[in-house]
Amino acid sequence: MAARIPTVPPLLAATESWPPNAAVARRNLAPLGVAVAEVADDAPLPYPDATFDLVVSRYPVSTPWPEIARVLRPGGTFLSQQIGAGTNHALSEALMGPLPVGAERSTERAVTAAEAAGLEIIDLRTQSLRVTFDDVGAVVHFLRKVLWTVPGLTVDGYREQLAALHERIQAGGPFVSQSERFLIEARKPG
Repeated sequence: MAARIPTVPPLLAATESWPPNAAVARRNLAPLGVAVAEVADDAPLPYPDATFDLVVSRYPVSTPWPEIARVLRPGGTFLSQQIGAGTNHALSEALMGPLPVGAERSTERAVTAAEAAGLEIIDLRTQSLRVTFDDVGAVVHFLRKVLWTVPGLTVDGYREQLAALHERIQAGGPFVSQSERFLIEARKPG
C-alpha cells in the first residue's frame, strides 16, 4: 500500500510482523527509502513518542492502541481497515463445526480500546461483503491463502468435510459466506 504513495513524505516508516511479508515490504519499499521494521504483534513500536502525524494499518492481526496513541503527535490521525467479527464464520463452521464468533474483532471492542488509549473516534464504517465459492477447489485455494479461517487445514485432514461441502455445492449451488470489514478513524487530541 505504501509503495503506491505518489509523493513520499519526509518521514515514512512501515512495520510488519510476519517475516515473509516483511521481506516483501523491504523489497517494495527500499526504492522509496522506507525502513521496514519487523515487529512482533505484541511488541512496542520502535519509534519515539509523538513521531507521526498519520498511522495507517490494513488488516492488522491485533491493534496496539496504546502504542498507536503513543507514536501519534497531538492532532495525529489513525486510519485502519480491519477484519470484523464473524468474517467467513459460515465457512469455518462448514469445515470445523459450531464455533463462537470472535468478539476480539468487534467494532465495539475496537472503539472501547481506542478510547481507553486516549483517542477520539472520528469515523467508523462497517461493511458485510459476500464471499461466494462455486466449487470446493476454490474453497481449498482460498483456505491455503487465508490460513486462520481453518487453522491446520490439509486436504487429507478435512477430506470428509470437504466432500460434504462439495456435495452441498453440487446440490444447492454456490456456498456463500460473509466477509465483515470495518474502517476506523481515530484522532489523538491536540
